[in-house]
Amino acid sequence: MSFEQILPLLMFVGLAVGLFTGFPVAFVLGGVGILFAFGAMIYDPWLFDWAQFYAIPSREFGISQNLILTAIPMFVLMGTMLEKSGIARDLLNCLQVLLRRVPGGLSLSVVVMGTILAATTGIIGASVVMMTLLAMPVLLKGGYDKGLAAGSIAASGTLGILIPPSIMLVIMADLLSRSVGNLFVAAVIPGFMLAAFYMIYVVTRCWLRPQDAPILPDDFGPSTTSGKLVMAARSFIPPVILITIVLGSILGGLATPTEAAAVGAFGAIMLGFINMVILPVCGVREMNFLPATFADYSKDEKRQTFIALVLQYFRIFWSVIVSSALTNAMIFGIFVGATVFAFTFRQIGGEEVVIHVFDSWGLGSWGILLAIMILTFLLGFFFDWIEITLIILPVFAPIIAQLDFGAHVRPEDTVYWFAILMAINLQTSFLTPPFGFALFYLKATAPAEVKIQDIYRGIIPFVLLQLTGLALVLTFPEIAMWLPRQLLN
Repeated sequence: MSFEQILPLLMFVGLAVGLFTGFPVAFVLGGVGILFAFGAMIYDPWLFDWAQFYAIPSREFGISQNLILTAIPMFVLMGTMLEKSGIARDLLNCLQVLLRRVPGGLSLSVVVMGTILAATTGIIGASVVMMTLLAMPVLLKGGYDKGLAAGSIAASGTLGILIPPSIMLVIMADLLSRSVGNLFVAAVIPGFMLAAFYMIYVVTRCWLRPQDAPILPDDFGPSTTSGKLVMAARSFIPPVILITIVLGSILGGLATPTEAAAVGAFGAIMLGFINMVILPVCGVREMNFLPATFADYSKDEKRQTFIALVLQYFRIFWSVIVSSALTNAMIFGIFVGATVFAFTFRQIGGEEVVIHVFDSWGLGSWGILLAIMILTFLLGFFFDWIEITLIILPVFAPIIAQLDFGAHVRPEDTVYWFAILMAINLQTSFLTPPFGFALFYLKATAPAEVKIQDIYRGIIPFVLLQLTGLALVLTFPEIAMWLPRQLLN
């Protein structure tokens, strides 16, 4: 191989070295792209010239003009608001009461809650940390197996990158130049299929091994039917309605994902206000800093307490804004760096080198697809989904689009099918050691008695379930492509 052919491969070597130094991923991606652009110009001005170098800022500016990406900040805001306003905590408590007689009811509640959160936000770190803080002490107090508790929290927390509306699917759609709505629809059945796998596993295991999940006492939560109905109406129905509005408007073709994201963010803000201000005033929900029931106050005390509740809400709302801004800055920073990396890689002939390597191996269409899936799975042991997505998709998506899988999948569906396969595969990147980020989030917030060995032991069945889901969608593409065909054709 000539040096021109080796140069793109050296970019990946430089990227790997940079990532393991601990520098921020955005700086590493962008820095490697800039360094190799300069190196290519010095080696051969015809390979990468100054005109191409000056084109980099315009490509970065194009990111800010992409209206599809405006959905990301709003989805982040929606999920963060649901977390910090206490809606998610109330939801978990409600699910624990409703499912307390089912084998493994607490773990099953965690999986159901993870599925609901996944349909509201794709912030994996926030979901895992929140469920660990809320559910892990309850699971341990209830005598649950530590591995089962850790595995159900970590696995259900990763559903947010597959079940729409997903931040990852928005980014994928932009990188693949495909419709976000179509990709959302294609991910619905695979996403809920994995959630169903988790639920079936939890119930089956706890039925076969009752000692892993003792049943909650009868006096846990409201004892009357009316009390349970009030709890469900207050804690379960509102977030479900919000999810139905967001997903229903997308699946029904009533709104674009960006418009649905705006509705979801506004709905979450309103739900937060109702949960933190209106419900305490109506006596339906207690607040820790209220010394007595609101109805017992005098007129002046009611006015002062109402003002205190509103101020408390706005303090929470400000923290939501700050947290969302930091999360969005991280995502778009990586996006900018990856754009520089991908642009340099393509300009110095990286795509041709990759195609040449695959052709020399004689893998064929199926061999290339399986090689990409194995590579993505292995990269998940060391990198986050954002890095993998922004590195793999720009390089391999054009290759996949040219492959022929015969009657197995229609040519126009190939890229969407590939994107769903990647999304399922990337869920494992959160759970596979040594750098499974969901495991780090969980260990950092779990009680000291939960050891890293318990976490590793607990996630193995869920990783196997994820790989089973990947194999099913790989073998039966209609799992992903049937619903888009029904709704969009």
